[in-house]
Amino acid sequence: MSKAREAKAAKIRQLMETEGDAVNTGTSGFNQGRYESVQTLDDYDGLKSEARAVKEDAIERLPELIDELRETVEENGGTLYIADDAADANRYIREVCEDKDAERVVKSKSMTSEEIEVNEALEHAGTEVIETDLGEWVLQVADEAPSHIVAPAIHKSRDAIADLFNETFEPDEPLETAEELTMFAREQLGELIEDADVGMTGANFITADTGTIALVTSEGNARKTAVVPDTHVAVAGVEKIIPTVEDLQPFVELIGKSGTGQDITSYISLLTPPVESPTVNFDDPDIPITDGETDREYHLVLIDNGRMAMRDDDQLRETLYCIRCSACSNVCANFQHVGGHAFGGETYSGGIGTGWEAGVEGLDSAAEFNDLCTGCSRCTTACPVEIDIPWINTVVRDRVNRGDVSEVDWLVEGLTPDEEPGGVSFQKRFFGNFETAAKVGSFFAPVSNWVAQSSVSRTLMERFLGIDARRELPAFQRETLVEWFDARGSRVQNPTRTAVLYPDVYTNHVQVERGKSAVRALEALDVEVVVPDVRSSGRAPLSQGMIATAEDHAHDVYAGLAEYIDAGHDIVVIEPSDLAMFRGEYEKFLPEQSFERIADSSYEVMEYVFGLLENGADADALSVVDGDEVAYHSHCQQRTLGLEGYTEAVLSDLGFDVATSDVECCGMAGSFGYKSEYYELSMDVGSELKSQFQTDDTRDRTVVASGTSCLEQLDSLLSRPTQHPVQLVAPSR
Repeated sequence: MSKAREAKAAKIRQLMETEGDAVNTGTSGFNQGRYESVQTLDDYDGLKSEARAVKEDAIERLPELIDELRETVEENGGTLYIADDAADANRYIREVCEDKDAERVVKSKSMTSEEIEVNEALEHAGTEVIETDLGEWVLQVADEAPSHIVAPAIHKSRDAIADLFNETFEPDEPLETAEELTMFAREQLGELIEDADVGMTGANFITADTGTIALVTSEGNARKTAVVPDTHVAVAGVEKIIPTVEDLQPFVELIGKSGTGQDITSYISLLTPPVESPTVNFDDPDIPITDGETDREYHLVLIDNGRMAMRDDDQLRETLYCIRCSACSNVCANFQHVGGHAFGGETYSGGIGTGWEAGVEGLDSAAEFNDLCTGCSRCTTACPVEIDIPWINTVVRDRVNRGDVSEVDWLVEGLTPDEEPGGVSFQKRFFGNFETAAKVGSFFAPVSNWVAQSSVSRTLMERFLGIDARRELPAFQRETLVEWFDARGSRVQNPTRTAVLYPDVYTNHVQVERGKSAVRALEALDVEVVVPDVRSSGRAPLSQGMIATAEDHAHDVYAGLAEYIDAGHDIVVIEPSDLAMFRGEYEKFLPEQSFERIADSSYEVMEYVFGLLENGADADALSVVDGDEVAYHSHCQQRTLGLEGYTEAVLSDLGFDVATSDVECCGMAGSFGYKSEYYELSMDVGSELKSQFQTDDTRDRTVVASGTSCLEQLDSLLSRPTQHPVQLVAPSR
């Protein structure tokens, strides 16, 4: 393993050991809470679409909304300042504090203030800065960075926080319980807020029509921070502006449910800062607050720091729709096991963190953690504003790939079967061109399998390609599915319809038996089958950020299938990630009509079998059993597409007793699990699935899974064989 890969693996290993359990407990709880909370909404998907429409409109009209907001704030007696970058913002905030002779600034939680590192700027100028959010204060005391957008100290257990407080503050009685820790923090922070000269908050949303800032928090200290000092500085990115107060409605409904699983967040504060409002006089509590001074200052600092350039970037623009709810982090299996200190950059973490870091910090920061996104797509359904987060990660990966050039790029480009420049790493280029490797492997099988498994080959592959030597390699079959079918031909005399079985790379070259089973199952239901010789879908290169190559594949696949679609035939796909390409990513690669044709004509194999049975096909023609027990795991993209229920229904209807895994990720994620720097993380994620399939109820069941990666991982995790569901239902011959 190279030094760089070993260093990354060591960091991931260390974080799994020290922070992983706490992060997993927190994020998994948030994620489960989201599932339960959104069930209370009458129209969850409609609400998400409404929220997205508001953000789309706001970002489209951002310059005019900024002008409207400036006028509104100034009419209220406040000041609006647009900061070009972090240095500009910090200079302005520092000058505000200097004008007030401020000795102490108290802050509520704000990722934007983390982005500009305002604490450091103010402290360097001699002003004390105190975080008032409990999690942020814990990290300030510990001198650590946040590891989560919403719950910054999620990586710290209660015991760790107790040890930190007891060691730092030496209270009269040791602090132990969560209540004791919270009460101690409340007392400490209350005194610090009372004596502060300036209060600084972020803003979850800002309405252009009234100048209202919305603060969504789990604690009340944000309100105190805003109103107790007589000077309030609100810091936010320009993307936080929305047109009207009424537009807040879908976000109020969604942000708590999406982020922490709460039906509504503990505190939703709407502050429309009229400068002429009374201040708090703690020195004379007997005087009514309404009789106090009304000399307040309000400064709204809106930060560009790359955002307007992101607005003009068609591929990164969607990042600006983000409402910082953290749903993409909570649902992500890799994040659940390592947290934001690995799955994050200078400021932002999780799935959407790549877009933010690329936009405000640059590609180098984004590149540090971008590959931890496996493109599983679960975050797309979790996101309350329907951001295509995997695509943003893929775009950034593509740009990172193109950032490194060398003098021999022309030679590399000429010798490789893809559309990428020479800067792409050997590892990514190998996995992105796996179709070529599979063709060579099948052509020379079984010799190729013997050579690949030799100790010399495994050492070389680990050193130069980063393929972990602990991972079992696929065994290529000499006779591909396409060759087998060409020699065999169709065996249906009076077909009811014709289906084109798409030969994905693994089904065609490795898992040929599942392809044969699919043919037999469809034929048993009176479907004429065609198995064309068609290129791979492009999923492999897309996963490596090789967008141009993936697009080239998409056009070739459509060209190879168009004649069958013209004839009204159905496209049946065994591998869910390929179906997700046809129904999803191809929209970005093909003309609209072409995309709609292939998307509307394509079906997952068990979805298709279910449809045939529902429409009168004879179930007795399949492998009908009486109570055979199976343990079933569905594929990530299969769940995103909402298709896992079809497999369960078919198996149940045919007499199988099905126990379905509720673990969301097997951990393999295509090439991810092969890479040496991620192998241990892959296996750690997979351990949850392993445990679920080793209970008293499941340990003796036949294990089935719908995805290639899932099957490979389960083979590594368990001591019993696995198979695709279609192999269970197909007639033996």
